[in-house]
Amino acid sequence: MGLADFERSTHQPGHSGFHLERMLLLSEELGGIHRGVPTVHIAGTKGKGSTAAMATSILRAAGYRVGLFTSPHLHSVVERIRIGLNPVAKETYAALVQQVWPAVLRVGERGGFGGVSFFELMTAMAFLHFKQIEADYQVIEVGLGGRLDSTNVVAPVVSAITSISLDHVGVLGDTIEKIALEKAGIIKPGVPVVVAPQAEEEARAVFRAVAAEHGSGIVEVQDELKWDKRSADLTGQQFSLSGMRDNYELSIPLLGDHQLENAATAVAIAETLAGNGARLTQSSIVQGLGDVDWPGRLQVEKLDGRRIVIDGAHNPYSIRRLVEAVREYFEFDNVVLVFAALGGHSAPGMLAGLAPLSPKVVVVKSRHPRSGQLGPAVRAVSDAGLEVVGQSDTVAVGLRQAIDVAGRRDLVLCTGSLSLAAEADEELHGVEPEIYPNLIGPTQAGRTAI
Repeated sequence: MGLADFERSTHQPGHSGFHLERMLLLSEELGGIHRGVPTVHIAGTKGKGSTAAMATSILRAAGYRVGLFTSPHLHSVVERIRIGLNPVAKETYAALVQQVWPAVLRVGERGGFGGVSFFELMTAMAFLHFKQIEADYQVIEVGLGGRLDSTNVVAPVVSAITSISLDHVGVLGDTIEKIALEKAGIIKPGVPVVVAPQAEEEARAVFRAVAAEHGSGIVEVQDELKWDKRSADLTGQQFSLSGMRDNYELSIPLLGDHQLENAATAVAIAETLAGNGARLTQSSIVQGLGDVDWPGRLQVEKLDGRRIVIDGAHNPYSIRRLVEAVREYFEFDNVVLVFAALGGHSAPGMLAGLAPLSPKVVVVKSRHPRSGQLGPAVRAVSDAGLEVVGQSDTVAVGLRQAIDVAGRRDLVLCTGSLSLAAEADEELHGVEPEIYPNLIGPTQAGRTAI
């Protein structure tokens, strides 16, 4: 039996094809695993993974046992289910599949809602594991959207929505308001919601309206918290922050002003939890943010004397923030860009955001089934007015081409998708890639055999 894997498929159903009934049925088949563990539920377009990692690290620093569920993964599927920031062992992952699989079969065959998807299986495995280990909290990142995402069966103690921008427009909608409404679907009656800084007033208006409709308190981070960057270098950033309950002198090892916004959002989550009885102190917030580790985001490397930056930015907004950070942290003569985008993401929009760097471009194709074909990708780069200096159907070869092209004072930048970031990291560090030999071709609904 295979499971529909819409993350890796080139053919996604319309959003109307998603619903929560099957996930609720699967959760009940496994003993109501979506209930019982206090939950921080995080949606958003950009930064929700980093924010989830920061919130987890803060809770862990306070002595709590915390489950963390995120997607996608960089190198191994076990990274999606973590205790603290540590992925579960492969043996634990395999045992969870065995535990959940009979319920998956029952729901698929007799539930009346069709077959369970790969993401629903992963969500159930995370819920089951966190309940079995008696986690004090679970931090759950939404996969796609919010309203109809399989994680939205939880009853959170606090919800959070990170920065909103246009992404997955074919599924979630083609305006900020439509996308914000989908994300706002995680707001529950009477449950406080933390809203990260938003570039668009339309998104804030949607969140206010939905929160008011549900009687939910809303914390708008850009209004209620203030922060000031003190210093920054390639090892991290130091900043002061005035929160709702306390003042902090903070340090994070992640680069870019957008990570300060994510950190402020994590602090707002922590302070909201503290207001509801969690034992989160100033020191646990300071320690937790200082200890956070989240690779693939402005990750700085060096090989053969060339500086390399790896970042999983995959939409025009995140690319613009990446370009801001590159200009702030690095001095360089030229940028050599290693670029690949996945289908469904705006390659022209990302290339327009990268154009101010005037990069020379090596176009690559990642292993992800939705990675764009080389021919159209090369044309997109040329149409953006950028020079193509190489191309390869593997990230590893393309990265080597970029290093060969780059001068001693040039910067090699690898971006466009998280899958590209993962494969660049694998090439630099000799990480054994996790290949899915049972993956049926992308034209067959992206079904993955487990």
